[in-house]
Amino acid sequence: MTGDADPTPARSRSRHGRHGRAGRSQLTRPPLPQLESRIDRFDVIVATTSEYLRGAHEALRDVRFEIGTIPFDAQREMPRWSVFREEKRVVLFRVPLERLDKWHRDDEWHGRMIVESAVIYAAAEYLGKEPWELAPDRRR
Repeated sequence: MTGDADPTPARSRSRHGRHGRAGRSQLTRPPLPQLESRIDRFDVIVATTSEYLRGAHEALRDVRFEIGTIPFDAQREMPRWSVFREEKRVVLFRVPLERLDKWHRDDEWHGRMIVESAVIYAAAEYLGKEPWELAPDRRR
């Protein structure tokens, strides 16, 4: 043997590329970023709460829960939602719910509770029932 051999071992190929990312095929994309905006979070809360209510109450299965920004026909008090029974839809207004309701604390959990409560109250108004009849386990 000659003394010309390199004393460091040969680098094996790692599972990460040279920039620290795993190799990707052309068919898969990198994971999507988390929901960051208030609008996205509001949409998700309304969607999950309305799906829960649709699953729990047969009369809400065909009702559309829509999101509006600001009501155009507000007279004195800014409504948080509008119910249209003939059209089978409920519209929740994002800006009044996010900015006008009083929160105990300005954190994500309290914000979620306000939006969930509004969806439940609007569905109760649509059905002509009390809110605690619709979702007793979510009101605790």
